[in-house]
Amino acid sequence: MTPLLINAKDICLSFGGVVAADHIDFELRAGERLAVIGQNGAGKTTFINICTGYLHPTAGRIVFNGHDITGLNPRRIVKLGMGRSFQLPQLFAEHSVRQCLEISAAARGGKLSWLTPLSRSVDSFEISETLELIGLTSVANEVCGELPEGHKKLLDVAMALMLRPTLLIMDEPTSGVSSQDKHGLMALVMQALDERKVTSWFVEHDIDIVSRYATRVAAWIDGKIAADGDPQTVLNNPQVRQEVLGEMPC
Repeated sequence: MTPLLINAKDICLSFGGVVAADHIDFELRAGERLAVIGQNGAGKTTFINICTGYLHPTAGRIVFNGHDITGLNPRRIVKLGMGRSFQLPQLFAEHSVRQCLEISAAARGGKLSWLTPLSRSVDSFEISETLELIGLTSVANEVCGELPEGHKKLLDVAMALMLRPTLLIMDEPTSGVSSQDKHGLMALVMQALDERKVTSWFVEHDIDIVSRYATRVAAWIDGKIAADGDPQTVLNNPQVRQEVLGEMPC
């Protein structure tokens, strides 16, 4: 059996009277492609924020790659190998694509300094290799704030890869991307993660993307994991079809 990357037990968190995480038990193993689905407000992003240190649970424990990360801040969790990309890409809008990757690489090595040019603080071959891997070589010198949404999403993933994660969590990687470009973007991302041997966990509303690229699906309903397993089983679960996919009962 492949190694256990995340082991979360009895995770709880409420916002006033709203239960966002209701005694969640969750495991993720190395090499999985986990898709998380659920209606808005179901608790998907809240649980990601708990695992990545942006929120602290009121109860429960999270172990990542053998380290208890419960209550740690995001910076410390990133250093342990958990990367993240966001629904709204977190970029340095006035810098070039290459410079954004250089900033990530320099930050990873603790080499960010006003006294040393970025290009001299990082491995230029690693930067070029990552640009090629994620399909951004042709726009490497463009200002990232002016890129189309699909390229911004790819750059957000590339910046996360520069931190050399063992796990990358992606919050709606295809949102805002045109329907004709979604599959090309997701194929590039998954190929890059496979090549770097990075386990993936992504939130997604496009069920065609989920069924094509995930090896496992977890469906969130009202702060709980209502179904968890292979894509075919979960997507055909009657409760999931009604409450997540919005199908009318027969």
